[in-house]
Amino acid sequence: MLLSMTGYGRASGRYAEKSIAVEVRAVNAKITDLKLRLPGDYKEREIELRKLITDHADRGKLDVLVEVQNADGTASVTLNEALFRGYHRELSRLTQELNLPQTDLLQAILRIPNVVATPTGDIDENEWAAICNTVTQALDNFKNFRMEEGKALEVDLRHRVKNIISLLEQTRPFEQERFVKMRERMRSNMEENFGKENLDKNRFEQEILYYLEKLDCTEERVRLEQHCKYFQEHLDNRQESVGRPLGFISQEMGREINTLGAKAYDADIQRLVVQMKDELEKIKEQLANVL
Repeated sequence: MLLSMTGYGRASGRYAEKSIAVEVRAVNAKITDLKLRLPGDYKEREIELRKLITDHADRGKLDVLVEVQNADGTASVTLNEALFRGYHRELSRLTQELNLPQTDLLQAILRIPNVVATPTGDIDENEWAAICNTVTQALDNFKNFRMEEGKALEVDLRHRVKNIISLLEQTRPFEQERFVKMRERMRSNMEENFGKENLDKNRFEQEILYYLEKLDCTEERVRLEQHCKYFQEHLDNRQESVGRPLGFISQEMGREINTLGAKAYDADIQRLVVQMKDELEKIKEQLANVL
């Protein structure tokens, strides 16, 4: 079962007179990169919430927003009036002395740390449990989204691997033709340069065998077939995180395809190798988004 690294999940809940809303978004990343936005009332429990999220969400660049509002739609905040007045007095004096515009002065002061504060006190355990439950619901919805995306990715990956196997099979007829053409070309070149009567048949056969061994693609063909089979077996694996193993297998597939192309010495085989490389690149692009 594949899971996409991108996803979205949302959930809402209530506790007493408060409404809770949680949003989870993710895009692909090699590591777990969590950005958590949590009301200041609950900052002391942030580590606990981070662990809950990373245990459920695994790899990816995660953006989680937790909002808790009162029944009237406002957040629980207080204004430090003394600090606000002090900043306003000093900033107003400076703007007058320096002849600066006072536009957006209010917004600038409100962005200063500690001017707007959240109430402090012990967190209601039942309220915190309600928040964690809502986060868990959002993560479940987020995982379902990833699963649906993963199904589409799996279909495409299976299609690409089958295409590579099919293209590899299409190279077989050209390999035998290539050997015949090479034999005739080498014989013609040697007769032209040394004369037909001076051609050493034994030496000619030795040279032919040497080049045939150099250009034989049997090992590369067998290994590529095995890599494709191994890739498909991992797709059949019921584990959720198979992105990294599939990435390693695709690298091995690329090595065999490149070697096959280097040994081709045939336009028809090269054409098929180019198509295999194109399919493999599309596989790698998709794997960048597989968990």
